[in-house]
Amino acid sequence: MNFCSVCGAKVALRIPAGDHLPRHVCEACGTIHYSNPKMVVGAIPEWEDQILLCRRAIEPRHGKWTLPAGFMENDETTAEAAARETAEEACARIEVGDLYSLINVAHISQVHMLYRARLLDLDFAPGEESLEVRLFREEEIPWDELAFRSVAMTLRFYFEDRRERRFRFHVADIRTPSHIAAS
Repeated sequence: MNFCSVCGAKVALRIPAGDHLPRHVCEACGTIHYSNPKMVVGAIPEWEDQILLCRRAIEPRHGKWTLPAGFMENDETTAEAAARETAEEACARIEVGDLYSLINVAHISQVHMLYRARLLDLDFAPGEESLEVRLFREEEIPWDELAFRSVAMTLRFYFEDRRERRFRFHVADIRTPSHIAAS
């Protein structure tokens, strides 16, 4: 950041009084510009014993499979974001259930939140950001072609919980980029 979004003056990176982290501070009007983690919100759309996945038509991870999810917008709840992202990426209507997983992806300053959701019908199709959408049984999940570790973690939690016949809320951390971490 070079300029203040309030007055347009130059900003400096420094630790404001009463804070402990460097922030962009406007040298003219004194506005402190905070940079905080982004919320990525999505759904695990269920139909009987199957999960709806989308193959990405955009970067990052073009061509890889994922759950419908994306950045939360202003003026919406996390559940609304999950339903919107599912409609945008899979043209699917869902009933949003319980929050299922919260995964902190600290090295890219993101928090991924995925809800269990029930598909309301089988009327789905690729949205603008998807090449393909389809239902998968557990044994059909393309594990080696999943776009994100948070999605793989969530799906592993999901299928383990389903086998145990009890779904619980999961919290996990991903601290290192995938090319560094041993998986």
